[in-house]
Amino acid sequence: MSADLAAALVRFHESLSAETTRSRFFTLHPHLSPSEVARFTTVDHQLREALVALDDASEIVAVARFDAITSHTAEVAFVVADAWQHCGIGSALFARLAARAQELGVEELVADTLAGNRAMRAVFRHAGHAVDEHLAYGVVTVTIELSPR
Repeated sequence: MSADLAAALVRFHESLSAETTRSRFFTLHPHLSPSEVARFTTVDHQLREALVALDDASEIVAVARFDAITSHTAEVAFVVADAWQHCGIGSALFARLAARAQELGVEELVADTLAGNRAMRAVFRHAGHAVDEHLAYGVVTVTIELSPR
């Protein structure tokens, strides 16, 4: 992990609104812990993958990641900076992340999202894959079936 990447991730996270961090972490989460920074910036590109979108100043404006659960299933998560939401960045990152997952043999992505996070659920529903949603206690578990390659 580079110190520059860690610092950029911390700046990005601390720029997010309380509502955006709540949507991502299901609670107010204004600061990343050192262990979270290490985990989020350490990927092996096999079992853990992460993609970022950068602005013109090379600052992070969105992060998408997956972590393998089994050899064919991975958990996916996203966060987009408030000023960049509803611009298609989440959809673009999801398409790239899903393609990478398929390259690695992942057949299914899963995500938990708050029921009120309609924008994230729409990204999944409009990505061109079969999607199943289950609601329990205000959290929607989304299962996205990836087409075999």
